[in-house]
Formats: sequence, structure tokens, C-alpha cells
Amino acid sequence: MISDPDQRRRLLETFAFLRAASAEFQREFFDQIMRVRLPAGQAVCQAGAQCAHLPLVLDGTARVYQLGENGREITLYRVHSGESCVLTASCLLSARPFPAFAVCETEVEAVVVQPASVRRWLGSSEPWREYLFGLIAGRLVEVFGVLDAVLFQRLDQRLIDHLLRQAERTDSSEIQATHQILAAELGSSREVISRVLKGLEEQGLLRARRGWIELLDRAELRRRTQDD
Repeated sequence: MISDPDQRRRLLETFAFLRAASAEFQREFFDQIMRVRLPAGQAVCQAGAQCAHLPLVLDGTARVYQLGENGREITLYRVHSGESCVLTASCLLSARPFPAFAVCETEVEAVVVQPASVRRWLGSSEPWREYLFGLIAGRLVEVFGVLDAVLFQRLDQRLIDHLLRQAERTDSSEIQATHQILAAELGSSREVISRVLKGLEEQGLLRARRGWIELLDRAELRRRTQDD
């Protein structure tokens, strides 16, 4: 239950569906949810586990990824402020186990919704229904993008594209990332990522140092992502 006026105001500011919902729904929502805080590195869900609730992220980032038989990870998507995990929603609605892994990349503050409320509100609240279905549609596009990249795009292009997106997100040419993190992100190995980065560094396109990568020529890197 969320009774503090400041916390309620913050939830209204973060989630558009809540602002669009009726006063009756808002009251029920605040009565039913519970606030949680998880540290960076905390495992949220494991493959094969049953989901106990639906998290709505207020602050922080969680990463949802798949683990191959060879032990390599590949990121499916991230959950940021104002979002929720669509795989968790799907598991709650279908009573199926979670098919991937989820971990907090940063400290995460969220509110959690019980399964019965998730299902009940789908039938009684249009803003809630549109929120969940909108997340599902967006994530499908995102996951198909990952699949398309893995199947049809060269690793060097995928790595460059990821680095460029990170630079745009942080508005900085310097990106904090280890070779192991990049390998997990792209479903590769640390050794392969290191070789690709070394090749790009030798061409003067970036500079790699421990835990950091600096993009030196964004225009040329962007052109490389478009090469056949």
C-alpha cells in the first residue's frame, strides 16, 4: 500500500496510464501495490521460475537476457523507469514459468502488483490494458530487432551500433563498458569482442582502455554499420 502523498505524486508523474485512469482505479492501485528497492547485481528472476508479481520500475534499470548452452549471454531488452517486464506479465497471465533471466543493472526502485490485480485490471481499466499491450508490442519489435541483428548482421557492425547507441543515450563519446559486458550484450565471447575492438582501434576509430571505450570518429563508425 502506498499512502504517502509524495510517493503517490511520483507514481502519477512516472506512469501515464495512472494519470489517465479513473480516480477509483487510482485508489485501488495505491491500495494494492507495494514499494521495493533492489541493489545493483540482484537477480530478479531465473529461467524456469514462477513469477510472483509484476514490477513497475520507478528508477533504475534491469536487464533481461537469455543464456545459451555454451554459457554465453545475449541481452533481450532492458526495463527502465516507467516500464515493466513484458515476459513477467506474459508469465503471470499464462501461468507459465519465466523463460529467461533478469538482473538489476543498477539499483532499482519499483512497485509490484499482485497477479490477481494484473488480470483483474486488464478487464476493468482501459489505460492499464493499453499500457501493458503497448509494452508488449514495443518489446516484440525490440526482440525481433535483436534476432535480426544476430542472424543477419556482422558482429563488428552490431558492436559499433551498440556503442553508438550507448554514446547517444549518455550524450558522451566515452562509454563505460568492459569487454565481458559487451560480449554478454551481443551474445559473443570476450576474446572475440577484444579482437574486434583492437581492429577498430588500429584503424583509429576508437580508443579502448580498461573499463572504458572512447569513440574517436562517430561519422565513420556510423558508415560502417551500413556496409554490406
